[in-house]
Amino acid sequence: MYHVPNVELTELQAKAADLPHITRYSSGVKEEEIEDLISVLQTLDIDGIVSGAVASEYQRSRLDLVSKKLGLRNITPLWHKDPILIIESMIRLNFNIIFSGVYALGFNKNWLGRRLDEAALRELIQLNKRYGIDLAGEGGEYETLVLDAPFFKKTIKIVKSEKIWEGDGGYLDVQRAKLVEKSKKL
Repeated sequence: MYHVPNVELTELQAKAADLPHITRYSSGVKEEEIEDLISVLQTLDIDGIVSGAVASEYQRSRLDLVSKKLGLRNITPLWHKDPILIIESMIRLNFNIIFSGVYALGFNKNWLGRRLDEAALRELIQLNKRYGIDLAGEGGEYETLVLDAPFFKKTIKIVKSEKIWEGDGGYLDVQRAKLVEKSKKL
């Protein structure tokens, strides 16, 4: 249920967005991961959970269950929205998003570390037509990493990384990253 490649970078993302960062280890074992999430959320003074789920019934149903158990709202603003419109919006808003893992037919090592831009979106659409991949990666076809967003106060710069390819898929192992000031656009 959880994003795995470079999950440790969520701390930098939280700092970039000037938000608190709370972690809890989870083995990721089905159903145990729900209890792991409940145990950390019940310690917080919150009213709801916000997720970026687009079409994953698996994720949505589990977050619904957690929310119900804790009396929280489950907020999924992207739920069943057109993935092309979602991606186009992120591109237009100048999100800097890279592919951090690819696990489906049609992808190769060159996708790792590649920016999600208009050209990448056109290729994703072709992969969807040819292989049926979910455009939002909701079936586990790919994972992404946000390095910059409009609400970030700073941007994440990858200092050292390695592309790890195993059989038909791989991931970008970010070994070192840091926060840097955003460049001023005139």
